[in-house]
Amino acid sequence: MRTLPYYLLLMLVGSIIVLSCDPDSPEPPNEEELITTLIYTLSPDDGGDDVEFVFRDLDGDGGVSPIVTTAPLQASTTYSGTITLSNETESPVEDITEEIREEDEEHQFFFASSLDDVTVAYGDADSDSNPIGLVTTLTTGDAGMGTLRITLKHEPEKSATGVSTGDITNAGGETDIEVTFNLDVQ
Repeated sequence: MRTLPYYLLLMLVGSIIVLSCDPDSPEPPNEEELITTLIYTLSPDDGGDDVEFVFRDLDGDGGVSPIVTTAPLQASTTYSGTITLSNETESPVEDITEEIREEDEEHQFFFASSLDDVTVAYGDADSDSNPIGLVTTLTTGDAGMGTLRITLKHEPEKSATGVSTGDITNAGGETDIEVTFNLDVQ
């Protein structure tokens, strides 16, 4: 009678091995990276000093409030912008920007200003000629106070109406990070 459980055990182990080698089994999902830091660097086209908008939240959602810093922008000025993302909880610090570049078809930044005459235009595109947003041109108009919201979407519907021009309304996808900066245009 002792041989029956032995054969059952062999059949169970054999089944597990066969099932674990199934080429049709789904791949594990791509884990989203933790983004603790977003830096939006703006370089005025007139050659003035760079301006940095920095969001840093080292403990993620909850806990300690994020540190958000900005600097004034000049009125009626065009800025070349670049976004860098990182995970500062890793040692060494993990560069998330590179992952966004590698997975450019799966990501897009969206920009929304509460000031009508502050606009952001895309300066980069994925292999399908859809915008990404790591490189931008930000243009200011008259002096004023407002906000600039930057949202990174993972797997947005880039072919949806308005998405290629930066309208987040039909983008879908999941939000990887969303940050609102205060704007002071002088």
